[in-house]
Amino acid sequence: MATWKTNVLQVSAGPVHELPCLGNSPVCLELKMKTIQFSARKDLILDAVFHSLKDNGIDGLKREEILQLTREAVEKVMKHDTWLPSWALKTMGATIDVERTSKSYGGNRWLSPFFSSAKPPETILQPDISAGNCWAFQGSRGHVVIRLPEKIWPTAFTIWHISKAVSPSGEVSTAPREFVVSGVDEDEGEALLGSFIYDVDGEIAQTFQVQEEPRKAFRQIKLEVRSNWGNKEYTCLYRADVHGNPEKA
Repeated sequence: MATWKTNVLQVSAGPVHELPCLGNSPVCLELKMKTIQFSARKDLILDAVFHSLKDNGIDGLKREEILQLTREAVEKVMKHDTWLPSWALKTMGATIDVERTSKSYGGNRWLSPFFSSAKPPETILQPDISAGNCWAFQGSRGHVVIRLPEKIWPTAFTIWHISKAVSPSGEVSTAPREFVVSGVDEDEGEALLGSFIYDVDGEIAQTFQVQEEPRKAFRQIKLEVRSNWGNKEYTCLYRADVHGNPEKA
């Protein structure tokens, strides 16, 4: 059985398929580091699961099935951060253009035991998506302008929201539904990149490919929410990723 375990871990880790990332920008360097860490992290998790199952007397095909399901779950959780590096991270130098962003919501109902204070819009530039750690704006329509660390050719966007399973209220009516993304140019204005719908019954992280091929690179991206999933008081954004290639490779 030890031999079987070794084979499973080797197969599950597999080769790390790097997406092309040109140049030595902070985002590209981060991607390279994550691809190195990815295989090791999976091995550590699967090894811990294997020993836990062994200690609890679970052997044979049952243990094989559980390890396989664990491997698939780990890959599903990790793939967004690993394969699609985000330019919209505070640690990478991304910031929020506060003057061109909707005001944060601070209504009394928001200030509950789960939400001790209203979070600023830059909350969406951080990887923590624990319940309540989101930026909220009033009503179902709002927008945020993200200033990237450098100009990029945008290719996709990822929106994150918690699931019903971890929501303190048991529902996710504050999640964005319909939204549009545009590239912002100081001289030429906004250029539509796509209109999308976030599905609350889907994965917590949903990636949307650019629909309108950009004619130029942008340093500012505008995310405009046009509706949510039913909450009339406020809408929450947990995390927004911007994917793409640097203007200067």
